[in-house]
Amino acid sequence: MESEAFARTILDMTDTLYRICCAQLSQKADREDAVQETLRKAWEKRKSLRDERYLKTWVIRILLNECHTIQRRLKRTLPLETVPAVPKPQEGEEIKEALMQLPEKYRIPLMLYYLEGYSVKDTALMLHLPQGTVKTRLSRGRSMLKAILKEEVFEG
Repeated sequence: MESEAFARTILDMTDTLYRICCAQLSQKADREDAVQETLRKAWEKRKSLRDERYLKTWVIRILLNECHTIQRRLKRTLPLETVPAVPKPQEGEEIKEALMQLPEKYRIPLMLYYLEGYSVKDTALMLHLPQGTVKTRLSRGRSMLKAILKEEVFEG
């Protein structure tokens, strides 16, 4: 793939990459770092991509690995300042908050399939899982999300 076409495709993906990071990382700075590091790694290793059809899948896999690296790093650190009070969610934020409450193994497939529009097959490729596992996680994730949202309705 030509460098210019590669760069154009990657730049078109930056919004998608950032949204995927939102499912993984809670801090804006960490999300930005993950996307930036993903773009750097993808650019440096662009020659190792064997099939151009899987460029997006390949880049998302790099992003997920980078998010995991950041999460591991964050587990080893303690926040020094106190966490400010979380403001009440705005309209539409309830679903995002509920999604963030799900375990990662359900949250990521839901994000890729429903928010980013990837097929079950593409999602399975990105996550290195069988398609059946992705379908199961989508189903269980929807059920868990429904239960969380129902709880919030009765609490509010």
